[in-house]
Amino acid sequence: MSNNFSIKDKVIIITGAAGLLAEQHIEIVIENGAIGILLDINKQKLKTKKKYYLNKYKSARLDFFAGDISNEKFIKNVKKNIIKKYKKIDVLINNAAIDYKIDKSHKNLVSKTQLENFDLNLWQKDLNVGLTGALICTKFFGSEMAKKKIGIILNIASDLSFIAPDNRIYNDNKSNKIVKPASYSVVKHGIIGLTRYTSAYWADKNVRCNALAPGGIKTNQPVNFIKKISKLIPMRRMAKKGEYKSSILFLISEASSYMNGAILVVDGGRTVL
Repeated sequence: MSNNFSIKDKVIIITGAAGLLAEQHIEIVIENGAIGILLDINKQKLKTKKKYYLNKYKSARLDFFAGDISNEKFIKNVKKNIIKKYKKIDVLINNAAIDYKIDKSHKNLVSKTQLENFDLNLWQKDLNVGLTGALICTKFFGSEMAKKKIGIILNIASDLSFIAPDNRIYNDNKSNKIVKPASYSVVKHGIIGLTRYTSAYWADKNVRCNALAPGGIKTNQPVNFIKKISKLIPMRRMAKKGEYKSSILFLISEASSYMNGAILVVDGGRTVL
């Protein structure tokens, strides 16, 4: 049974690799002997990640590509480089999405992300990264898997793929302005649609596509926010850092060999209420 969880020597692409959740994807890849291909638009953050992981894991095998995943030319070139060096692509993790950290210090975003004032430039940017980028990566990397008749695509959804954000948790008693942008909900609902479509489209090519829908991770959020969101979760807490790693490994290995078009919800029970 343990062999079913093996991803040793697999070539695994991770988008949005400089983000918080990506840390769990990257560590699973390194700790299980796979090869990580990390994509992000932030070149400086990628350099920092590279230095960090190569210091922490001496056996790490990582490649880095900085660029815009919503740019077809960039992704096409990345695919060309991966195939030239590794001859294959085994797994794609569509993780990239914009998640604004909106607070009182970002007053310009507070107004722009309210529904009645929503800035269409932000809307387009969010959809470009979270949906168009996922589609383009699926198009190029997924088609390579389909050509070889084997592969796994994991799309990163959210508990907010199923429920609306409770905007009360983002505000203190003196304010009612900060909201989770509508674009985030649309992207995370949309990624479920892309998952189901892809799972059916390449099923005959032995390419499986599933989604992970995680809840929020406790990091350094304000104490009041943590208290408010914890009350909405039956387990009365946010996820611990690293708590999604086993779920990720399950979904990108043969342990989930008969899962296709499924969404694994790991949110402490928040979406059952």
